Amino acid sequence: MKVIIPVAGVGTRLRPHTHTVPKALVHVAGKPILGHILDSLEPVGVTEVVLVVGYLGDQIIDYVRENYSFQVHFVEQEERRGLGHAIYLALRSIGPTDAPFLIVLGDTIFSGDLQGVIAAQTTAIGVKEVANPQNFGVVEVKNGNISRLVEKPVDPPSNLAVVGVYYIQHPPLLMECLERIIREDIRSKGEYQLTDALQLMLEEGEVMKTFPVGDWFDCGSPTALLSTNKVLLERLGREVQIPGSIIIPPVWIDPAAHIESSIIGPYVSIAEGAHVESSIIRNTIINKGARVENMLLDASLIGERALASGVHTVLNIGDSSSIEMVI
Repeated sequence: MKVIIPVAGVGTRLRPHTHTVPKALVHVAGKPILGHILDSLEPVGVTEVVLVVGYLGDQIIDYVRENYSFQVHFVEQEERRGLGHAIYLALRSIGPTDAPFLIVLGDTIFSGDLQGVIAAQTTAIGVKEVANPQNFGVVEVKNGNISRLVEKPVDPPSNLAVVGVYYIQHPPLLMECLERIIREDIRSKGEYQLTDALQLMLEEGEVMKTFPVGDWFDCGSPTALLSTNKVLLERLGREVQIPGSIIIPPVWIDPAAHIESSIIGPYVSIAEGAHVESSIIRNTIINKGARVENMLLDASLIGERALASGVHTVLNIGDSSSIEMVI
């Protein structure tokens, strides 16, 4: 089974962190966002991954090659012209195929019965009920099948939002529809949308189902990232004991992190090579190589190799930054 994962976005809402790290590699609950996605795909039989990269794409390439044994292809999207354009580039790169495949957006941490979806052998789209469907692609369902898809409608036909997980049973038809929206310059919100290509597939007679997504974690902003970190740590966090420090679960502390004379937790994720000393930290993500000294931190993001030293505060500092507070 093949999966296409678009990861070319710049992640503007997560700046300053995404100035130096692609959004897909921002850490949450012990690993990059992309790591959570790839881990969820291994059990359903995915063996081949096509990553559409762009901004800081070399970091994504290095991460996947170093940590996973998938057969991996990388496709560069030099100009970000929408999700439909990204999928078009991926399909054009891998060449004609009749084999069904998955599409999973590179910032979509989710849970759902993918094995059941694949076994049904019908094109299917993951959906979740939301309170603000006008901000998403939306599906309309009649007689158990999808009858219409609309990208960010002013007047939504339902509250079933498309969450970014798709199973495509007939790849040649999808490619034909993607080629059409690009050839005829069919855009929504100024971009070539996958939703519009899927709508054309419907008009050509493709049968599409929905499948429910239980968890759908938005990692697009600091607040959402910390919320996702909290939920995932409740499920994935492990008991940690560090002599001379107090650890309040759930937390994720990399074995290569150094913790000294501190109180850590709950809801703290500390990455490889981080150093925490004489600090009290809760509800915070500390990235690789960061150093935190004499701090009381809550609801904070500390970037890679950043230094935070001083007093109680809330911080959102990017990579290689230095914050020292003296009172």
